[in-house]
Amino acid sequence: MREEEEELCNNQNLNSCKICEKSFTHRRRLKEHMKVHKGERPHSCKICDKSFTHPGNLKVHMMVHTGKKTLTCDFCGKDFKYKSDFKKHQRIHTGEKPFACETCGKGFSLCSNLTVHMRTHTGEKPYLCNTCGKRFTVLSALERHDAVHTGKKPYSCTTCGRNFSQSSILLRHMRTHTGEKPYSCETCGKSFTVSRSLKIHMRLHTGERPYLCNTCGKKFSARSALTSHMRIHTGEKPYSCETCGKSFNQSSILFRHVKTHTGQKSSKMLPQIQCVQLGCIFLACFSLSGNLRVHMRTHTGKKPYLCKTCGRRFSDPSAHKSHTVVHTGEKPYSCKICEKTFTQRGSLKVHMRFHTGEKSSS
Repeated sequence: MREEEEELCNNQNLNSCKICEKSFTHRRRLKEHMKVHKGERPHSCKICDKSFTHPGNLKVHMMVHTGKKTLTCDFCGKDFKYKSDFKKHQRIHTGEKPFACETCGKGFSLCSNLTVHMRTHTGEKPYLCNTCGKRFTVLSALERHDAVHTGKKPYSCTTCGRNFSQSSILLRHMRTHTGEKPYSCETCGKSFTVSRSLKIHMRLHTGERPYLCNTCGKKFSARSALTSHMRIHTGEKPYSCETCGKSFNQSSILFRHVKTHTGQKSSKMLPQIQCVQLGCIFLACFSLSGNLRVHMRTHTGKKPYLCKTCGRRFSDPSAHKSHTVVHTGEKPYSCKICEKTFTQRGSLKVHMRFHTGEKSSS
């Protein structure tokens, strides 16, 4: 199956789509593919009215209603009807990436992912918005963009009532209510609500910096860091204070500046939780139950966070994390402007004053 997949991926002289240049072995498959660009979904589910461009996709969807599945993944227990889908899924667990980019060497588990990736090198954007003319590298990005014009937001949060244009965005939003962070770093244990945040974080450990400044040659681990850095060269300061008119090159710097006018110390006014421990010398109030839980350890003496290198224990997970860099030499806090790194967040804050011109409150 992989040999066939590789052959399809490498053969460029097949029936090709003139819009996105995707190739197919048979003319009928090209015709089915064209429905993606035209927005045609002629195959409808009679049970839930969901529509599909290809009859095969409808057949797979019907299994949601019938429950009929044949192949089971030994790793996670997920079931599959088609052997090809089963084999592709297995690569998630095995880490196999048989499709490599000839330009940068990056590997992919699916031929289709390699095809999309190649557009980062070629600059190809085959998906066109018929309303404003903006182009996109993948169809899903175009579909997300369409919501800007249509204003459709059919997915509602049952907790706060907020509406979203896509179910995937709603799913990510729900984690703000549940606190769920399903994506964990295997190196340091830090967790994230979305996979992309984990991917960017991992570059702190690997040292990967794929975003290059074409002006000075400096490299960055995140696209947003490159965008902020480019303002050093362009002099752009797009964030302006409505009170005094002062402009800044980063929204976070503007946010801190605004507090000098308002005297605000917190971005959100949250209900306070009082420490009820008798004789607490701090007379402490906390905005989050988690902060109160950490504070209570000053009374109980509990220190659940152990340094595996020296055996020292900590009551606060952030204190434990700050301590571990003493042994590892890791510098996880990076300046988005000049990419200088620091072991402590406080050191980064002090450093940022060199860029902002902000003076210490002391």
